Amino acid sequence: MTIKKEFENGILTIYPEGKIDTSTAPEAEIELKDDVAAARKLVIDLTDLEYLSSAGLRLLLRLNKTMAAKDGMIVKNVNDSIMEIIEITGFTSILQIEE
Repeated sequence: MTIKKEFENGILTIYPEGKIDTSTAPEAEIELKDDVAAARKLVIDLTDLEYLSSAGLRLLLRLNKTMAAKDGMIVKNVNDSIMEIIEITGFTSILQIEE
């Protein structure tokens, strides 16, 4: 998994590519820690994400919790298979998801 990042006007946009699973979620969290701390808003663009495991969902929840104290977090461009996972787990009521 790789993560491209853009930071502009306090808004951090990240573009994870590949898979977020038990092996990649911890390293992603470490990689994003300082950038997320500096951001006032987080946008996660899942256009190039192929797979999201329960570890990836936990990462999204932790990021969402961190950003709730700021201007929030948006998840966008979620493909059908990942959206199905998010819906089944009930996270559609927790995460702000845009097309």
